[in-house]
Amino acid sequence: MTKTVVITGASAGVGRATARRFAADGDVVGLIAREPKRLAEAAREVENEGGRVAFYAADVADAEALEAASLFFERELGPIDIWINVAMATIFSPFLEITPDEYRRATEVTYLGYVYGTMAALRRMKLRDRGVIVQVGSALAYRSIPLQAPYCGAKHAIVGFTDSLRSELIHDKSGIDVTVVQLPAVNTPQFDWGRNKLPHRPQPVPPIYQPEVAANAIHYAALHPRRELWLAWSSVFAILGQKVAPGLLDRMLARKAYSGQQTDEPALERSDNLFTPVAGDYGAHGRFGDRARSSSSEFWLAKHPGLLVSVIAALFGIAAMGVAQRERRRP
Repeated sequence: MTKTVVITGASAGVGRATARRFAADGDVVGLIAREPKRLAEAAREVENEGGRVAFYAADVADAEALEAASLFFERELGPIDIWINVAMATIFSPFLEITPDEYRRATEVTYLGYVYGTMAALRRMKLRDRGVIVQVGSALAYRSIPLQAPYCGAKHAIVGFTDSLRSELIHDKSGIDVTVVQLPAVNTPQFDWGRNKLPHRPQPVPPIYQPEVAANAIHYAALHPRRELWLAWSSVFAILGQKVAPGLLDRMLARKAYSGQQTDEPALERSDNLFTPVAGDYGAHGRFGDRARSSSSEFWLAKHPGLLVSVIAALFGIAAMGVAQRERRRP
C-alpha cells in the first residue's frame, strides 16, 4: 500500500538517500530542508525513482515552520503515515573553542529539530491514532567522542525525550509507533560543510558506510518498528562497550579520536551550514566513497534479533576467554 512519508534534512546525505529508498516503493514523499534549489534536485530524484513528491523549505529549528510544513504535506500529499527526523548540524572543535551561539544553534537543529518535527507529526497522527515516527540517531547517542560535544549531546538528548514520549504513548494505548535507528559513520557531505575549527579537514571515524546502507535500515525500521535498531557492528560494539567499560573507552578515544577524526589535509577556508545553507551540488554522498562500505553484515542479523543476541553473546564470550588466557600467562 502506498504510504505518505515526510523526511527532514532531505536535500542531502542520509535524508536524500532515504527519500530515494521510499520512492523506489512508489511511496509519496515530502521533503524538508532549508535550501530550495537542492530540495528541487532531491525532488527530481524521487520522481525518477517513481515516487510522487512535494517539498517545503523550512529550518527545523523553527517549530512554527515545521507545523506549517506538516499541514502543507497533508493537504498536498495526504495523511502522513511516516515521519523521519534526519536533519542535523555539527561543529568539529574542542569544547572551549565553541561559542555559546554556535552551541545553541547546533543543539536547536540537531535536538530541538527532532522535538519540533515529532510534535508536528504527532498532532497529525493522533487524529487517526496511527503512524510511525523514526528518529535517525547515532552510536554517539550512547558513546560520545571528543571534538563533537554539541552533536553528541544532542543525540543523547534525542534518546532521552524519545524514551519519555514512548512511555506516554504506551500509557495512552496509542497506535502510533516511535523507533530509533542508531547509525555508524556515514559518507555524507557533513564533513564538507559542517563548521570546522580543527587544523585539518574532518573525516568520519572508520568503518564508513554509504548513505544507502543507512537508508535501507531506516526504511526497514519504519515498516517494522521496534524500540531501536543498531546499524553495523561498529554501532553495536560502541553502544555495548559504553555499558561495559565506559572509562576504558574514555581513555581510548582520548588517544585515538583526535587524529581519527582528521585527514592529513590542512583545513580549508570554506563556508559552513551552521547558520545558513551552503550552496552547491551536494547530494547524498560525501568525499569518502572509495573507503565506504555498501553493505552491513550486521544489518541482516539486526532484522533477526534472536540471532543477533546469540552472535553478540558468542563474541563477548570469545573476548572474555582471550582476556582470561592472557591473565593466566602472566607470571
